[in-house]
Amino acid sequence: MNALARSAATHVAADHHGFLSPSGVEIVFVLVGLVTLGAALATVTTEQLVHAALWLVVALGGVAVEYLLLTAEFIAWVQVLIYVGSVVVLLLFGLMLTRAPIGRSPDADSGNRWVALAVSLAAAATLVTVVVDAFRATWIDLSDPAGPGSGSSEVTGTALFRHWVLPFEALSVLLLAALVGAVVLSRRDGDRDLPPGRTRAGER
Repeated sequence: MNALARSAATHVAADHHGFLSPSGVEIVFVLVGLVTLGAALATVTTEQLVHAALWLVVALGGVAVEYLLLTAEFIAWVQVLIYVGSVVVLLLFGLMLTRAPIGRSPDADSGNRWVALAVSLAAAATLVTVVVDAFRATWIDLSDPAGPGSGSSEVTGTALFRHWVLPFEALSVLLLAALVGAVVLSRRDGDRDLPPGRTRAGER
C-alpha cells in the first residue's frame, strides 16, 4: 500500500509539474550550472596555471552545490573533501614544487583548441541526448528521504555496493595503474636528467 501510494503521489506531482513552471530550486540549479560551466571554460582557456587551479576550485564547488540542491548531501561533501580539498591542493603543491611559471604561460596552449572544442561539444551532446532519452518520462521525488532520489549515505552505499560493485572495483584498478605509470614515467625522466656516471642518492 505504501508503495502504491508513493507511486500515485509521484505521478500526481509529475502531472502538476512542467518545464514552464520551474520551482525556486530548479532556477537556482540552472544558475549554479551556468556559473560552473563558466568556471570550467575559464579553467581550460586561461594562460595562467594558478588561475586555472583556482577556477577549477570554483567549478568543482559548483558541482558540489548542484549535489546539495539534488539532496545528495553525502556526495556533495565527498566532492568537497576529495576534489576541492585534495586534488586541487595537490595540483597547487605540484605547481610550487616544480617551479612552474606563475604568470602567463603561452606554452600551456597546445594549439588544439578547435579539436578540443569539437570533442567536448560532441561529448556534451551525446551525454545530454542519453540522459534526456533515459529520463524523459521519469519524475523523481527529492522530498522522499527513502526514495531513489535521496542522496543519503545509506541509499548511496546500497546502490554503489549492490548494483555498481564491478565498475567501482574496475575504477580503483584503473586509478592504481595510472599511479604506477606516473611513478615509472617520473623515475625514467629523472634518470635522464642525471649526468653520465652519476646515480641518485642511495643507489649504487
